Amino acid sequence: MDDDNEEIPGCAPAGETPADQIPGVLRAFGRQLKRFRLRADLDRPAFGALVGYAPKTIAAYEQGRRVPPPAFIDLADNVLDAGGVLGEMKEAVAQAQYPVFFRDAAKLEADAVEVQVYANQAVPGLLQTEEYARAVFGMGRPLMDEETIEQQVMARLARQSLFARRPAPLLGFVLDESVLCRPFGGRGTLRGQLEHLLLVGQYRNVEIQVLPLDREDNAAVDGPFTVLHCENGDQIGYLEAQGRSTIVTDRTEVRGIVCRYGIIRAQALTPSESLTFIVKSLGEM
Repeated sequence: MDDDNEEIPGCAPAGETPADQIPGVLRAFGRQLKRFRLRADLDRPAFGALVGYAPKTIAAYEQGRRVPPPAFIDLADNVLDAGGVLGEMKEAVAQAQYPVFFRDAAKLEADAVEVQVYANQAVPGLLQTEEYARAVFGMGRPLMDEETIEQQVMARLARQSLFARRPAPLLGFVLDESVLCRPFGGRGTLRGQLEHLLLVGQYRNVEIQVLPLDREDNAAVDGPFTVLHCENGDQIGYLEAQGRSTIVTDRTEVRGIVCRYGIIRAQALTPSESLTFIVKSLGEM
């Protein structure tokens, strides 16, 4: 018999969401999952054996305390003969894996036809390797538990499906040289990250530029930002710092952000020069 006792509000096992903070979409998905499982006359151990997940993990998904990965949703929909009902919720469930402050931006990013990023603290999430991302999340304060770090890493890597989207969006990145010098996770992790930049920088729809430290001018001295270009022609700014974010839609403000990006592109090395610069940085490690 299933143990359907709810978690004490505000408390949850490591890597799980407290009951009073569960997004509505996760509750809805969990209820549907349980409904189809019971309709199939399967208890959690039996269903778990069919999909390769532990009963306690199934319970966490049904109670909305953990975000189920897309592979699980597809498999569950098939095994439970849900007729696509669970699968149709996959995109909404995926959004719930991101921190609350980033969910709206993640949706805008996924639908954008062009993304432009300026970074001066760390390699942008869209360009991070798994090891680098894990190091970045591991340095956060207050400290995250290991399961939460893994969930955040997988969510960050999931965003990178943008590179495989067709038609391919245009992706531009201007990285302050200091970003290439910070050995988050150690020298080995940084080396792998720089090698990844060289690989991604070869994509036809990607431009990576480096803004050298010896430049006397920096139009983006106020900090990092992102410009998202929508299919309908709208431009949206995104600012993030210290766990807070701002989506900028005011046309005048967005115009200023777009202007700044254009200027720092001109101040930075060209994409070709930038890849050569990264190769040089690797050689000096």
